[in-house]
Amino acid sequence: QLQLVESGGGLVQPGGSLRLSCATSKFTSGYYVIGWFRQAPGKEREGVSCISSSGGSANFADSVKGRFTISRDNAKNTVYLQMNSLKPEDTAVYYCAARRTGCSPSSFAYDYWGQGTQVTVSS
Repeated sequence: QLQLVESGGGLVQPGGSLRLSCATSKFTSGYYVIGWFRQAPGKEREGVSCISSSGGSANFADSVKGRFTISRDNAKNTVYLQMNSLKPEDTAVYYCAARRTGCSPSSFAYDYWGQGTQVTVSS
């Protein structure tokens, strides 16, 4: 059973930055893709970004392209989501998730989930 734990959320002003971390309970490089999703109140969960199991490729939602980056540190079993130029509409609970095959924008495709971390962008 793979476990994921998110951290790094908080309150930030518009234009600011946050780095979210997704720590996994075991080595995932080469085996699991890691996706980041977010869910705002009253809205459906949406895909934000995904990184391949090798770390060699990544996808981003149009709404975050050019502002967010994703990376994985295999030595620490951790995937990071660097969020820059944050906007109020980025406010949501952010989740990381894992699956064995390729990246998917659908949350239903992922088998393992973290508990989420709140990101609030407000002045």
